[in-house]
Amino acid sequence: MKKIEAIIRAEKFEEVKEALKGLSYPGMTKTIVEGHGKQKGLKQQFRGTTFEVEFTPKVKLEIVVLDEDVPQMLNAITRSARTGETGDGKIFVLPVETVVRVRTGDRDESAI
Repeated sequence: MKKIEAIIRAEKFEEVKEALKGLSYPGMTKTIVEGHGKQKGLKQQFRGTTFEVEFTPKVKLEIVVLDEDVPQMLNAITRSARTGETGDGKIFVLPVETVVRVRTGDRDESAI
């Protein structure tokens, strides 16, 4: 099993969520986060004043998937989150040792 952590633009969340629904994956966790990559924030103007936004708002999705489902999940997230501009986000894939469904005690693949 793998845990996919995708940090994407907040405005792309609905599109990514629909793409993942299309793959029939049952659940995900969404967290509102802020951060920056190599671009180190952005410069914006408001009423003639320029100011720097160091951390931009993003959405972090966390999904635990079976190993064989990782490639299609990555493709769906990448396709639906991409704008082609700096700041589209990053996806991390991490190993998962154990999953336990609290309600039933199911473990691992049956708990996903």
